[in-house]
This record gives sequence, structure tokens and C-alpha cells, in this order.
Amino acid sequence: MKKILLIKPRGFCAGVERAIDIVEKALLKYGSPVYVRHEIVHNKKVVDDLKNKGAIFVKELDEIPVGSVVVFSAHGVSQKVENDAYTNMLNPIDATCPLVKKVHNQAKYYSDKNREVILIGHAKHPEVEGTIGRIEKKMYLVQTSADVSLLNINKETPVAYITQTTLSFDDTKDIIMALKEKFTDIVGPELSDICYATQNRQTAVKKACEIIDILIVIGSENSSNSNRLRDVAQNHGKTAYLIDSYTDIKHEWFSDSTNIVGITAGASAPEELVIGVVEYIKNLLKIDIIDEEDFGIVEKVKFNLPRDLV
Repeated sequence: MKKILLIKPRGFCAGVERAIDIVEKALLKYGSPVYVRHEIVHNKKVVDDLKNKGAIFVKELDEIPVGSVVVFSAHGVSQKVENDAYTNMLNPIDATCPLVKKVHNQAKYYSDKNREVILIGHAKHPEVEGTIGRIEKKMYLVQTSADVSLLNINKETPVAYITQTTLSFDDTKDIIMALKEKFTDIVGPELSDICYATQNRQTAVKKACEIIDILIVIGSENSSNSNRLRDVAQNHGKTAYLIDSYTDIKHEWFSDSTNIVGITAGASAPEELVIGVVEYIKNLLKIDIIDEEDFGIVEKVKFNLPRDLV
């Protein structure tokens, strides 16, 4: 019996919903155009929808006319970018996810306590670039446990580690272990400080891997958390694909032995993309049974909007 299994939780997290709401409410309040530095979230559909409503996406602030409204993406920005917005006489609105803000504050706190700050994350990711630029002192980036041995810091130096929010406990545990083995005076955030959406979605996929034959992850190629969902399934021995929409699906991915197709979505992928993928696979494989199972925690997290947009 063939069926589609919709995995929960999936899709938009509270930080993504907040960032999209900020752009939409800024357009209503100030009118078009509202400029957005970088992609507000890493999803082409979301970005295209906001473009159609009047948002203009730019790479750097010098592309924006003086006096314009500019929204910082959910990934956060460096202190320099924030300062430059005011220097360039722009009107910035900060859509940084509150959980990313929390990491920024951790970095500042540890730095003020005269600890060397080590960031666990992926090079060139906008969240990482923003976080590194939040303190004046050098911040050390490690991407793998092997990178820890290359850190040019005395083992007795007081250090602290922080993590990119789109990494789960499983993504970071080996690196944290290596750091604790290397340094005698080390502190870091509690497990509860890991981004709830990242952890919940990966936990759900892990549990689903016990019954599915193949996993389809809906999310953009540059979405870190979407890539991690695919990795989780592959690490559990399942074939997994990352797609932007149903148009990316290939018939040869499925065989006669493919009975249960699992579908999830990254934290910046809208549910309408999920519906499109479900309908396409349903027709492709002649599937009548569609189940939805909540493998994780029911998410009720909501983040407040900036006061001037409420």
C-alpha cells in the first residue's frame, strides 16, 4: 500500500513568520518601495511574493536611496551594517529572529567577560557573518570537530562557544565535545538555547525515518536548516531530496518498492509549496492515502513585531 506521510512540525517557524510580517506591514505603513537587505528568509517563493507586493531586495546598503526604509533580514546583520544604515540616512527596521538576537547577546556577554568567543557555524552564511560582526574582538569560527585542533588559542585561556541557530544539538555535539576536551575553562549555552524549530524538525524527520522509504524536503538550496533535514534522513540510511517546488521532482526517484513517501519543509518554506508537492506526487504515483503525523512538539511560539509596526 502506497501513501504519503506529511511530517509535523514543518514549514514556517516563528522567526520567519515575524520577518515576513515585518516586510508586509512596512509596505502597508510606508508604501512601496521598502528595501530589504539580502533575502528576508531563504526561500525563492517568499522573496518573489514580497517583490510582487513592492519590496526591493538589495545586496548592500549603498544600493538604497537616502531616506528609504530598509529591513534587515531574519538572519541578522553586523554592528557595522546597522551603524552604516544610520550613517547613510536610512530608516532601518530590524527583522532579525529573536533567537539569532539571543546568540548576538551571548557573544557580547562572553566577550565582555574577557572570554575568547568561538562560533560553531557555516562560513559565509549570513547569520554567521552577522554574528561575527557583533563584537569588536576576533571571533573564531569552527565548522567541524577537526577545526577545533587548528584553533590558535592556549588551552588554559577562558573561552566560550555559541552556535548558529540553524544547527541542532546533533549537528554541534561532536564539536562541543572536542572544544571541552581542548580547553580547561570553557562555557556555552544550555541545550534549551538551541533553536526550537531546527531541533523539532530534525527530531521529527529522525522519527519518520523509522517508517518512510524516501524523504522529500521542500526548501531552497541556500537554506541551511533545509539542507540539514536532508542530511538527517541520509544519515539514517534514507534516500532524500531537497527541492524548491514540485517542478524539481523526477519520476526516477521512485520505484515499485517505494511505499511511504515522507514530506517535510524547511523553516522558511510556505505550506502552499507542500500542498503542490503532495498533489504532484499523489498523481504521479497514484496514491490515495495521505497521512499527517506529528512526530515532534506542537509549536505555539510567537514573536512580537517591532512596536512601530504594531
